Amino acid sequence: MASSNPLSFASTANNPSSISKKNGYDANSYTYYPVIVVGAGETGIAMGCRLKEVLGFDQFRIFDRQEGIGGTWWINRYPGVACDVPAIFYSFSFSPNHKWTTFHPPGPEIVKYLQGVCEKYQITDKIQVNTDVSQARWLEDEELWEVTLTHMVPGAGDLSSADREQKIKEHGVASVHVKQEIVRAKILASAVGGLVEPRGWPENIPGRDTFEGDMFHSARWDYNVDLNGKDVVVVGTGCSAAQFVPKLTQKPFNAKSVTQLMRSPPWVVPRATPPFGKQKWEKYSPKVLSTVPGLASTLRALLFLGAEYDWRLFGGEEYHEKERKKLEKKLLEHMKKNVPERYHEILTPDYGVGCKRRIFDATWFPGLNDPKINLTTLPLTSVQPRGVTLGPGRSYPNPKNEESTVPKHEVQIDADAIILANGFDTTQWLHPLKVIGKGGVDLHQVWEERGGPQAYLGTAMDGFPNFFILFGPNTVTGHTSVILASENMVNYSLKLIRQILRGDVRTFDIKKEAEMSWTKDIQARLKKTVWFQGGCQSWYNSPSGWNSTVYPRSQFDFIFKCMFPKWSDWNIEYTEKGLLKQRSRQLLKYLAFVVAIVGVYQARQAGMTLFTIPEFLRQSFRSLLTALLNIGIRVLENLRSKV
Repeated sequence: MASSNPLSFASTANNPSSISKKNGYDANSYTYYPVIVVGAGETGIAMGCRLKEVLGFDQFRIFDRQEGIGGTWWINRYPGVACDVPAIFYSFSFSPNHKWTTFHPPGPEIVKYLQGVCEKYQITDKIQVNTDVSQARWLEDEELWEVTLTHMVPGAGDLSSADREQKIKEHGVASVHVKQEIVRAKILASAVGGLVEPRGWPENIPGRDTFEGDMFHSARWDYNVDLNGKDVVVVGTGCSAAQFVPKLTQKPFNAKSVTQLMRSPPWVVPRATPPFGKQKWEKYSPKVLSTVPGLASTLRALLFLGAEYDWRLFGGEEYHEKERKKLEKKLLEHMKKNVPERYHEILTPDYGVGCKRRIFDATWFPGLNDPKINLTTLPLTSVQPRGVTLGPGRSYPNPKNEESTVPKHEVQIDADAIILANGFDTTQWLHPLKVIGKGGVDLHQVWEERGGPQAYLGTAMDGFPNFFILFGPNTVTGHTSVILASENMVNYSLKLIRQILRGDVRTFDIKKEAEMSWTKDIQARLKKTVWFQGGCQSWYNSPSGWNSTVYPRSQFDFIFKCMFPKWSDWNIEYTEKGLLKQRSRQLLKYLAFVVAIVGVYQARQAGMTLFTIPEFLRQSFRSLLTALLNIGIRVLENLRSKV
């Protein structure tokens, strides 16, 4: 791994290139970090690794409020948790893993992989867990971020925000918070994921406080709850529920019954099978991928191209609709072959495939054949001490459809445990982090005034200098690996961060007109996609119709934009050294242009032929090179005096 090389980065009295303590024992003393990264999930880990590998820089700190490394994979521990994207494509391009035990590895193996990457790049000691970044404020005079850290009781950060607040109410602040600390940073990067805060209990359902059984969210699975011989109610049919519901009636859980409540059916895609079948893949792939040069990267490229082909499903034109219809026919045939006939009607979606997140499944459909599992679209209407009431009415199909035979009468069922699998609050980006930029403006307030969460390239907001949102608004993909998008944003940010750390630039601040133009285009394009025209209600969209989640173009497009920054979209404040470099480059370009013009003129005056021009050009360029070297020497001497 690349080692740190602080000498290649610029230091000043106010903004050193290394972590340092300021003001000694004073009450206003603080720790200075050149770079702070918020979040130790996949994206935060990628940023830490790339800072070391690409920039040779290790003077940073990654803070995470959870008790361990891994982000959503650390906290999601429900039964059957696994990757639904082939792992060879769900891993970092700069740190591939050729020894996955299976094509779709379980959560614990992914956590082990992520922690192994941290060890490989020697950034584990740069990660501080049990530490919540609660606020960041831009100090305009110092051109630094003042960051408020809340050191937490170990394990308290694994609770949701609502649960932490409740614990503070019941047991006091000391039950969650240890102390607060104020630190400062030149660069702030948010790697806060989207699947962070579990969605709470539906407020319109009465009786929660009377329930005497156990209740928890699948994203905060409580293994202390004994489900053996219990009647279990599961609220939701998303990706998580599809993985854990089939497990509940099996050992070691042995639930007596499972009633799964569905609002509307998802489109279910058969999970991809590995080349040569599951057993042969698991037996031979670790050795073959490790020994055959280029095979793993070729498979990864093929998986990427296959995923990109799915982009055809998301457009709003006639071609895209035809492609969706072809796939929908196949998926309905698959459903009818694998689930009992009584579920056929309620598992036939009335919206276009891709409008909501698809479920890539290998166990849920087969699990619905278990007589202990009951899937229903009767809505949850109230809760009693040891049971729940479902109905009257139904969530799907429309209760006004008199031809449907799907039940819509009121039913009371026993319930010893209620498991919420109703997803996450994905519309409150960065929540609960408070970010205050130039002029004391709150980022969430800006978003509210402009219609909803947004960011230029999903990464930057005007008025918030040197603040990089990694995997921010409108960067989620509906068809490919999230890690690919994260890496693109990390690599884009590094192109800017490099110049700050080297002392060439004081601040990068995206222009307001560039950000607003970007967002206007994004929202306009989204209106022409299946996410708006597909006829579904999705967590992609807010109640107001604002989609701050998905990117309305292909990943080819996003990769290209991240590779080649549009510098004219940025307000760039150069240092004196940076200005000198800029002017030197401009001067060199000007001299080269002048020499070329003069050379052509002299060649014509001398009556040179095509055979003699090359020798003349060689002599001219030798003279130019000598002149440029002399200028370069003077520039370097000037730079040394400035540093």
